[in-house]
Amino acid sequence: MSYILDTSQSPPSIPHTVIRGRTYYFQMRVPKHHQQLYGQSIRARLSECEEEARNLADHLSHLLKQSWQSNTKVKVCIDQALRSVRPAKVTFAAIAEEYITTRRVDHKSSMVAVRALLTVAGDRAVESYKRDDARALLAHLQSVGNKTATIRRRFNTINAILNFAYQELEIDRRNPFSKMTIVGEGLDAAKRGTFTEQELRDGYKQSMNSLTGIPLLFPILGETGCRLAEIVGLRVEDVDLDDRVLHIRPNDKRRLKTAGSERSIPLTHTACLALSMALEYSDDEWMFPRYIKEDGCYATHASNALAKWTKRRWNLTAHSLRHTMRDRLRAAEVPLEAIDQIGGWSSVSSIGSSYGKGYTVDHLRRYMDQVAIT
Repeated sequence: MSYILDTSQSPPSIPHTVIRGRTYYFQMRVPKHHQQLYGQSIRARLSECEEEARNLADHLSHLLKQSWQSNTKVKVCIDQALRSVRPAKVTFAAIAEEYITTRRVDHKSSMVAVRALLTVAGDRAVESYKRDDARALLAHLQSVGNKTATIRRRFNTINAILNFAYQELEIDRRNPFSKMTIVGEGLDAAKRGTFTEQELRDGYKQSMNSLTGIPLLFPILGETGCRLAEIVGLRVEDVDLDDRVLHIRPNDKRRLKTAGSERSIPLTHTACLALSMALEYSDDEWMFPRYIKEDGCYATHASNALAKWTKRRWNLTAHSLRHTMRDRLRAAEVPLEAIDQIGGWSSVSSIGSSYGKGYTVDHLRRYMDQVAIT
Protein backbone atom coordinates (compact mmCIF):
# COMPACT_ATOMS: atom_id res chain seq x y z
CA MET A 1 0.00 0.00 0.00
CA SER A 2 1.37 3.43 -0.87
CA TYR A 3 0.48 6.96 0.17
CA ILE A 4 0.94 9.82 -2.27
CA LEU A 5 1.85 13.19 -0.85
CA ASP A 6 0.85 16.36 -2.64
CA THR A 7 4.16 18.24 -2.64
CA SER A 8 3.26 21.04 -5.02
CA GLN A 9 3.95 23.72 -2.39
CA SER A 10 5.05 21.65 0.58
CA PRO A 11 7.93 22.90 2.73
CA PRO A 12 10.48 20.08 2.60
CA SER A 13 11.04 20.29 6.36
CA ILE A 14 7.48 19.19 7.27
CA PRO A 15 6.08 16.15 5.46
CA HIS A 16 2.40 16.06 4.53
CA THR A 17 1.94 19.84 4.63
CA VAL A 18 1.56 22.79 2.32
CA ILE A 19 1.83 26.42 3.31
CA ARG A 20 -0.45 29.26 2.29
CA GLY A 21 0.65 32.67 3.46
CA ARG A 22 1.97 32.00 6.97
CA THR A 23 -0.32 29.06 7.73
CA TYR A 24 0.58 25.37 7.47
CA TYR A 25 -2.07 22.97 6.16
CA PHE A 26 -2.10 19.20 6.33
CA GLN A 27 -2.62 17.64 2.88
CA MET A 28 -2.60 13.94 2.05
CA ARG A 29 -4.09 11.85 -0.77
CA VAL A 30 -6.32 8.99 0.28
CA PRO A 31 -5.83 5.40 -1.04
CA LYS A 32 -8.54 4.43 -3.51
CA HIS A 33 -10.22 1.84 -1.33
CA HIS A 34 -10.67 4.47 1.46
CA GLN A 35 -11.87 7.33 -0.74
CA GLN A 36 -15.49 6.43 -0.18
CA LEU A 37 -15.05 7.52 3.48
CA TYR A 38 -12.63 10.43 3.05
CA GLY A 39 -12.78 11.60 -0.55
CA GLN A 40 -9.71 11.81 -2.75
CA SER A 41 -7.61 13.85 -0.30
CA ILE A 42 -7.58 15.17 3.24
CA ARG A 43 -6.83 18.81 3.97
CA ALA A 44 -6.86 20.50 7.40
CA ARG A 45 -5.54 23.73 8.84
CA LEU A 46 -2.69 23.19 11.29
CA SER A 47 -0.91 26.28 12.63
CA GLU A 48 1.22 29.29 11.81
CA CYS A 49 3.87 27.94 14.19
CA GLU A 50 6.26 25.58 12.40
CA GLU A 51 6.96 23.43 15.45
CA GLU A 52 3.30 23.05 16.30
CA ALA A 53 2.45 22.28 12.66
CA ARG A 54 5.11 19.58 12.57
CA ASN A 55 3.74 17.89 15.70
CA LEU A 56 0.17 18.01 14.42
CA ALA A 57 1.10 16.73 10.95
CA ASP A 58 3.16 13.85 12.36
CA HIS A 59 0.34 12.86 14.69
CA LEU A 60 -2.36 13.01 12.02
CA SER A 61 -0.38 11.17 9.33
CA HIS A 62 0.55 8.41 11.77
CA LEU A 63 -3.06 8.04 12.90
CA LEU A 64 -4.40 7.86 9.32
CA LYS A 65 -1.77 5.36 8.16
CA GLN A 66 -2.55 3.07 11.10
CA SER A 67 -6.27 3.27 10.32
CA TRP A 68 -5.79 2.56 6.63
CA GLN A 69 -3.39 -0.31 7.20
CA SER A 70 -5.86 -1.98 9.54
CA ASN A 71 -8.56 -1.68 6.85
CA THR A 72 -11.03 -0.41 9.43
CA LYS A 73 -14.28 1.00 8.10
CA VAL A 74 -14.43 3.62 10.86
CA LYS A 75 -13.55 7.12 9.66
CA VAL A 76 -10.94 9.06 11.63
CA CYS A 77 -12.37 12.37 12.81
CA ILE A 78 -9.74 14.87 11.68
CA ASP A 79 -10.91 17.76 13.88
CA GLN A 80 -11.02 15.58 16.99
CA ALA A 81 -7.62 14.09 16.24
CA LEU A 82 -6.10 17.57 15.99
CA ARG A 83 -7.83 18.80 19.14
CA SER A 84 -6.41 15.90 21.13
CA VAL A 85 -2.83 17.12 20.62
CA ARG A 86 -3.21 20.81 19.85
CA PRO A 87 -1.78 22.86 22.76
CA ALA A 88 -4.50 24.39 24.90
CA LYS A 89 -4.59 28.17 24.85
CA VAL A 90 -5.07 29.07 28.49
CA THR A 91 -5.33 32.74 29.41
CA PHE A 92 -3.52 34.30 32.33
CA ALA A 93 -6.75 35.15 34.19
CA ALA A 94 -7.96 31.55 33.94
CA ILE A 95 -4.71 30.02 35.18
CA ALA A 96 -4.51 32.63 37.95
CA GLU A 97 -7.87 31.51 39.34
CA GLU A 98 -6.73 27.88 39.19
CA TYR A 99 -3.47 28.78 40.94
CA ILE A 100 -5.22 30.70 43.73
CA THR A 101 -7.69 27.87 44.31
CA THR A 102 -5.13 25.07 44.12
CA ARG A 103 -2.45 26.71 46.25
CA ARG A 104 -4.96 28.32 48.65
CA VAL A 105 -3.23 31.67 48.61
CA ASP A 106 -4.93 34.90 49.62
CA HIS A 107 -7.42 35.63 46.84
CA LYS A 108 -7.75 39.35 47.44
CA SER A 109 -4.06 40.25 47.47
CA SER A 110 -3.29 37.91 44.55
CA MET A 111 -6.00 39.44 42.40
CA VAL A 112 -4.52 42.93 42.94
CA ALA A 113 -1.39 41.74 41.12
CA VAL A 114 -3.42 39.91 38.47
CA ARG A 115 -5.55 42.97 37.70
CA ALA A 116 -2.45 45.14 37.48
CA LEU A 117 -0.97 42.91 34.78
CA LEU A 118 -4.26 42.66 32.88
CA THR A 119 -4.46 46.47 32.92
CA VAL A 120 -1.15 46.93 31.10
CA ALA A 121 -0.88 43.74 29.03
CA GLY A 122 -4.38 42.30 28.66
CA ASP A 123 -5.62 38.76 29.26
CA ARG A 124 -3.67 36.61 26.81
CA ALA A 125 -2.38 33.07 26.45
CA VAL A 126 0.15 32.51 29.24
CA GLU A 127 2.96 31.66 26.83
CA SER A 128 2.57 34.97 24.97
CA TYR A 129 3.82 37.29 27.74
CA LYS A 130 7.26 38.79 27.21
CA ARG A 131 9.82 40.89 29.07
CA ASP A 132 8.27 44.05 27.65
CA ASP A 133 5.08 43.19 29.52
CA ALA A 134 7.09 42.88 32.73
CA ARG A 135 8.63 46.30 32.13
CA ALA A 136 5.18 47.75 31.45
CA LEU A 137 3.90 46.29 34.72
CA LEU A 138 6.85 47.76 36.62
CA ALA A 139 6.24 51.20 35.11
CA HIS A 140 2.53 51.00 35.96
CA LEU A 141 3.10 50.00 39.58
CA GLN A 142 5.64 52.80 40.00
CA SER A 143 3.32 55.35 38.41
CA VAL A 144 0.51 54.68 40.90
CA GLY A 145 2.85 55.22 43.85
CA ASN A 146 3.55 51.70 45.09
CA LYS A 147 6.60 51.27 47.29
CA THR A 148 9.32 48.94 46.10
CA ALA A 149 8.39 46.26 48.63
CA THR A 150 4.83 46.25 47.29
CA ILE A 151 6.07 46.09 43.71
CA ARG A 152 8.23 43.10 44.59
CA ARG A 153 5.25 41.32 46.15
CA ARG A 154 3.20 41.93 42.99
CA PHE A 155 5.98 40.52 40.82
CA ASN A 156 6.38 37.51 43.11
CA THR A 157 2.68 36.77 42.65
CA ILE A 158 2.86 37.02 38.85
CA ASN A 159 6.03 34.89 38.88
CA ALA A 160 4.36 32.18 40.93
CA ILE A 161 1.28 32.09 38.69
CA LEU A 162 3.33 31.82 35.49
CA ASN A 163 5.61 29.15 36.96
CA PHE A 164 2.49 27.21 37.92
CA ALA A 165 1.11 27.65 34.38
CA TYR A 166 4.32 26.53 32.70
CA GLN A 167 4.43 23.42 34.87
CA GLU A 168 0.78 22.46 34.41
CA LEU A 169 0.72 23.18 30.66
CA GLU A 170 4.20 21.71 30.05
CA ILE A 171 5.52 24.95 28.56
CA ASP A 172 9.29 25.06 28.34
CA ARG A 173 10.32 28.69 28.53
CA ARG A 174 11.92 31.26 30.81
CA ASN A 175 9.60 33.28 33.02
CA PRO A 176 9.78 36.86 31.64
CA PHE A 177 8.76 38.33 35.02
CA SER A 178 11.60 36.74 36.99
CA LYS A 179 14.64 38.61 38.30
CA MET A 180 13.17 42.02 37.52
CA THR A 181 15.41 44.83 38.78
CA ILE A 182 13.56 47.45 40.81
CA VAL A 183 15.67 50.59 41.09
CA GLY A 184 16.06 51.74 44.69
CA GLU A 185 14.49 48.59 46.10
CA GLY A 186 14.26 48.80 49.88
CA LEU A 187 15.47 52.38 50.11
CA ASP A 188 11.92 53.71 50.49
CA ALA A 189 11.02 51.35 53.32
CA ALA A 190 9.86 52.98 56.53
CA LYS A 191 10.98 51.30 59.73
CA ARG A 192 7.95 49.77 61.40
CA GLY A 193 7.23 51.18 64.86
CA THR A 194 6.91 49.13 68.02
CA PHE A 195 4.77 49.37 71.15
CA THR A 196 6.07 50.45 74.51
CA GLU A 197 5.39 48.27 77.52
CA GLN A 198 2.87 50.79 78.84
CA GLU A 199 1.06 50.88 75.48
CA LEU A 200 0.80 47.09 75.57
CA ARG A 201 -0.60 47.17 79.10
CA ASP A 202 -3.15 49.83 78.15
CA GLY A 203 -4.07 47.94 74.98
CA TYR A 204 -4.52 44.64 76.79
CA LYS A 205 -6.78 46.28 79.37
CA GLN A 206 -8.92 48.01 76.72
CA SER A 207 -9.26 44.84 74.64
CA MET A 208 -10.31 42.75 77.62
CA ASN A 209 -13.04 45.28 78.42
CA SER A 210 -14.29 45.40 74.83
CA LEU A 211 -17.70 44.00 73.96
CA THR A 212 -16.52 42.61 70.60
CA GLY A 213 -14.10 39.84 69.65
CA ILE A 214 -11.84 41.88 67.36
CA PRO A 215 -9.76 43.68 70.03
CA LEU A 216 -9.02 40.34 71.70
CA LEU A 217 -6.65 39.69 68.82
CA PHE A 218 -4.44 42.45 70.26
CA PRO A 219 -3.27 40.64 73.44
CA ILE A 220 -3.15 37.26 71.68
CA LEU A 221 -0.81 38.66 69.03
CA GLY A 222 1.08 40.72 71.58
CA GLU A 223 1.80 37.78 73.87
CA THR A 224 2.60 35.18 71.19
CA GLY A 225 4.36 37.15 68.46
CA CYS A 226 2.34 35.26 65.86
CA ARG A 227 1.36 36.47 62.40
CA LEU A 228 -2.25 37.65 62.23
CA ALA A 229 -3.27 34.90 59.77
CA GLU A 230 -1.85 32.27 62.11
CA ILE A 231 -4.23 33.40 64.87
CA VAL A 232 -7.29 34.18 62.74
CA GLY A 233 -7.03 30.74 61.12
CA LEU A 234 -6.81 28.81 64.40
CA ARG A 235 -8.97 25.79 64.97
CA VAL A 236 -10.41 25.39 68.46
CA GLU A 237 -8.37 22.20 68.85
CA ASP A 238 -5.16 24.20 68.32
CA VAL A 239 -5.69 25.97 71.65
CA ASP A 240 -4.67 23.93 74.69
CA LEU A 241 -5.48 26.04 77.74
CA ASP A 242 -4.91 23.14 80.17
CA ASP A 243 -1.24 22.82 79.21
CA ARG A 244 -1.02 26.51 78.18
CA VAL A 245 0.22 25.75 74.66
CA LEU A 246 -0.81 27.15 71.29
CA HIS A 247 -0.27 24.93 68.25
CA ILE A 248 0.36 26.75 64.99
CA ARG A 249 -0.24 24.28 62.17
CA PRO A 250 -1.66 24.36 58.64
CA ASN A 251 -5.25 23.46 57.84
CA ASP A 252 -7.60 23.36 54.87
CA LYS A 253 -8.46 27.08 55.21
CA ARG A 254 -5.07 28.57 56.01
CA ARG A 255 -1.61 27.41 55.08
CA LEU A 256 1.53 28.66 56.83
CA LYS A 257 4.11 31.02 55.40
CA THR A 258 7.13 28.72 55.78
CA ALA A 259 7.91 25.18 56.91
CA GLY A 260 9.38 26.63 60.11
CA SER A 261 6.11 28.39 60.86
CA GLU A 262 4.58 25.18 62.20
CA ARG A 263 5.36 25.24 65.90
CA SER A 264 4.04 25.05 69.46
CA ILE A 265 4.20 28.20 71.58
CA PRO A 266 3.92 28.32 75.39
CA LEU A 267 1.17 30.71 76.46
CA THR A 268 1.56 33.45 79.03
CA HIS A 269 -1.17 34.17 81.57
CA THR A 270 -2.48 37.12 79.54
CA ALA A 271 -2.53 35.09 76.31
CA CYS A 272 -4.49 32.31 78.05
CA LEU A 273 -6.99 34.81 79.40
CA ALA A 274 -7.51 36.45 75.99
CA LEU A 275 -7.89 33.10 74.24
CA SER A 276 -10.40 31.88 76.82
CA MET A 277 -12.46 35.03 76.19
CA ALA A 278 -12.12 34.55 72.42
CA LEU A 279 -13.59 31.06 72.79
CA GLU A 280 -16.91 32.75 73.58
CA TYR A 281 -16.98 33.97 69.95
CA SER A 282 -15.87 30.64 68.45
CA ASP A 283 -17.95 27.85 66.97
CA ASP A 284 -17.36 24.11 67.21
CA GLU A 285 -14.39 24.27 64.85
CA TRP A 286 -12.89 27.74 64.43
CA MET A 287 -11.64 30.30 66.94
CA PHE A 288 -12.64 33.23 64.71
CA PRO A 289 -15.41 31.83 62.44
CA ARG A 290 -16.40 35.23 61.08
CA TYR A 291 -13.19 35.23 59.04
CA ILE A 292 -13.43 31.63 57.82
CA LYS A 293 -15.19 31.31 54.47
CA GLU A 294 -15.68 28.39 52.14
CA ASP A 295 -12.74 29.47 49.99
CA GLY A 296 -10.29 30.17 52.82
CA CYS A 297 -9.26 32.35 55.74
CA TYR A 298 -9.91 36.08 55.28
CA ALA A 299 -7.10 37.34 57.47
CA THR A 300 -6.92 40.59 55.50
CA HIS A 301 -10.39 41.52 56.72
CA ALA A 302 -9.33 40.93 60.31
CA SER A 303 -6.17 42.96 59.72
CA ASN A 304 -8.19 45.92 58.42
CA ALA A 305 -10.58 45.77 61.36
CA LEU A 306 -7.81 45.55 63.95
CA ALA A 307 -5.79 48.26 62.21
CA LYS A 308 -8.62 50.74 62.76
CA TRP A 309 -8.51 49.87 66.45
CA THR A 310 -4.72 50.19 66.85
CA LYS A 311 -4.07 53.15 64.55
CA ARG A 312 -6.71 55.26 66.26
CA ARG A 313 -4.91 54.77 69.57
CA TRP A 314 -1.19 54.49 68.75
CA ASN A 315 -0.86 54.99 64.98
CA LEU A 316 0.61 51.49 64.74
CA THR A 317 -0.55 48.32 62.98
CA ALA A 318 -1.17 44.87 64.37
CA HIS A 319 2.01 43.61 62.69
CA SER A 320 3.95 45.99 64.93
CA LEU A 321 3.09 43.61 67.77
CA ARG A 322 5.19 40.93 66.10
CA HIS A 323 8.14 43.30 65.80
CA THR A 324 7.65 44.31 69.41
CA MET A 325 7.77 40.71 70.59
CA ARG A 326 11.07 40.16 68.82
CA ASP A 327 12.48 43.26 70.53
CA ARG A 328 11.23 42.05 73.91
CA LEU A 329 12.89 38.64 73.46
CA ARG A 330 16.08 40.26 72.23
CA ALA A 331 16.15 42.61 75.23
CA ALA A 332 15.81 39.61 77.53
CA GLU A 333 18.90 38.12 75.85
CA VAL A 334 16.99 35.11 74.58
CA PRO A 335 19.14 33.05 72.15
CA LEU A 336 18.49 33.90 68.51
CA GLU A 337 17.53 30.33 67.64
CA ALA A 338 14.89 30.35 70.37
CA ILE A 339 13.55 33.71 69.14
CA ASP A 340 13.25 32.35 65.62
CA GLN A 341 11.48 29.22 66.88
CA ILE A 342 8.97 31.20 68.95
CA GLY A 343 8.03 33.52 66.11
CA GLY A 344 8.33 31.02 63.27
CA TRP A 345 10.98 33.17 61.62
CA SER A 346 13.37 31.65 59.08
CA SER A 347 16.63 31.18 60.95
CA VAL A 348 19.74 32.55 59.27
CA SER A 349 21.99 32.52 62.32
CA SER A 350 23.99 29.47 61.32
CA ILE A 351 23.94 26.30 59.28
CA GLY A 352 23.53 24.24 62.45
CA SER A 353 20.35 26.06 63.49
CA SER A 354 18.27 23.65 61.40
CA TYR A 355 19.78 20.53 63.02
CA GLY A 356 18.03 18.61 65.78
CA LYS A 357 14.53 19.08 67.17
CA GLY A 358 14.99 22.58 68.54
CA TYR A 359 13.91 23.86 71.95
CA THR A 360 11.23 22.07 73.93
CA VAL A 361 8.04 23.88 74.88
CA ASP A 362 9.08 23.87 78.55
CA HIS A 363 12.40 25.45 77.62
CA LEU A 364 10.68 28.12 75.53
CA ARG A 365 8.24 28.76 78.38
CA ARG A 366 11.08 30.00 80.59
CA TYR A 367 11.94 32.57 77.95
CA MET A 368 8.33 33.62 77.39
CA ASP A 369 7.79 34.04 81.15
CA GLN A 370 10.71 36.49 81.18
CA VAL A 371 8.95 38.85 78.77
CA ALA A 372 5.33 38.21 79.79
CA ILE A 373 3.18 41.24 80.53
CA THR A 374 0.72 40.55 83.31
